[in-house]
Amino acid sequence: MGRVVIIGEAGVNHNGDIHLAKKLIDIGAEAGVDYVKFQTWVTELLLDENAPKAEYQKKNDGEETTQYQMLKSLELSYDDFIELNRYSIEKGVKFLSTPDEEKSLNFLVDKLNIPLIKVGSGEITNIPSLRKIGKKKMEVILSTGMSNLGDVENAYNALIESGAKSVVLLHCTSNYPAPYETINLKAMCTLREAFKTKVGYSDHSEGISVSLAAVALGAEIIEKHFTIDQNMIGPDHKASMSPDELKMLVKEIRIIEKAMAGSGRKEIQELEKETKKVVSKGLYFKESVLKGTRISEEMLNAKRPEKGISSSNLDICIGKKLRRDINVNEALTWGDLDFE
Repeated sequence: MGRVVIIGEAGVNHNGDIHLAKKLIDIGAEAGVDYVKFQTWVTELLLDENAPKAEYQKKNDGEETTQYQMLKSLELSYDDFIELNRYSIEKGVKFLSTPDEEKSLNFLVDKLNIPLIKVGSGEITNIPSLRKIGKKKMEVILSTGMSNLGDVENAYNALIESGAKSVVLLHCTSNYPAPYETINLKAMCTLREAFKTKVGYSDHSEGISVSLAAVALGAEIIEKHFTIDQNMIGPDHKASMSPDELKMLVKEIRIIEKAMAGSGRKEIQELEKETKKVVSKGLYFKESVLKGTRISEEMLNAKRPEKGISSSNLDICIGKKLRRDINVNEALTWGDLDFE
């Protein structure tokens, strides 16, 4: 297992304020994520003025506004993103942002030179957009919420056939928060088997448990929202991790990486050998026995330490004659057996 890429999804949790966006970068850098990711769009190019909010947006935002009004209030300028990219470099964390329409795609790729393109689940059926993304000939990470396997196949093929260097598929349940019983985490493994590509998990569930399970199942990328304060007003805060949870997520993923790094062979580890000497059991006599007596199981007991013959070799010893007198509590050794 290689190093898991951890994307801290700042998303729109800056509430349209570049100063809050910088604080999110600070939190991500301190936690040790690989990327702090935002979302870049021009509201007029993204949606119709009368577009309704999603139910989770209505519930979490707490504001009586349209989706257009909400997103306009959360929009950062291209100049803001230039500054956030610079600030990320200063803080030692990689900057990333999802382009939500073509103008922002061109800005992020051609102006900011982002290292890869992250595509949200909302674009999975937007084949014209995916072809434009593919033509950038970059590595692509595609979230697959709100889709079936056929949708994923169409999206994957559109990206690859139009020139994408590679596509990593992130399993996802697009609700904020996503109830645990809707996660269907084994679908991530289905994506890996179906497309023979790297997979990961974009986590919208509460807590960090599901992300950790995804890593244990082979996720190579984990993406998860985080916020400064889960009680802030906005569509995604309530389904986002606190700064402390983000730190814990990174710490626990790095532990799992170490635990999954072995060869897969079941063998005695070097550091187990000393312990094995202490806890493994040998065969000891329960009573004194004379030379020439044939050994029976009833004469023997398994005890620590394994001085002579291991208790695993009991069957070999049964019925053999003793070559010397044995005292009670003595260990049985190979030299004591007459193999006649």
